[in-house]
Amino acid sequence: MADFAAPMTGGQTFQLAGRPARYTVLYFYPKDNTPGCTTESMAFRDLHAQFQAAGTEIYGISRDSLRSHEGFKAKLGLPFELISDPEETLCQQFGVMKLKQMYGKTVRGIERSTFVIDAHGQLVKEWRGVKVAGHVDEVLEFVARQG
Repeated sequence: MADFAAPMTGGQTFQLAGRPARYTVLYFYPKDNTPGCTTESMAFRDLHAQFQAAGTEIYGISRDSLRSHEGFKAKLGLPFELISDPEETLCQQFGVMKLKQMYGKTVRGIERSTFVIDAHGQLVKEWRGVKVAGHVDEVLEFVARQG
């Protein structure tokens, strides 16, 4: 997988290369402060300690601005950073932009997806078209089994 850098909350820049974690979870979600995205982010938050114990770092990614991300992160008390991708660079790299039906209209947006990358930068698992219920448990189970 090609290295990439992207702006994230906390005034930091995410860089894939040289990540110290055994695994990096990147979860793409459509929009800050929407019901499904809030539920998914809170599930990652609530299991954060277990992910850490499995040598795994978590990062959420959407097209929202850093300002929006900072508010969303603070509101939910997220212990991990959120990556801003307004130019859709990462969305394109991971192929998560899709045409979706919303309230009877076709809209272009992020298909909820999660990717696990190992310490060597290799994509080792992906989930696309994610349904929120039970998903975070499944991701945790995967990384915990790898240890």
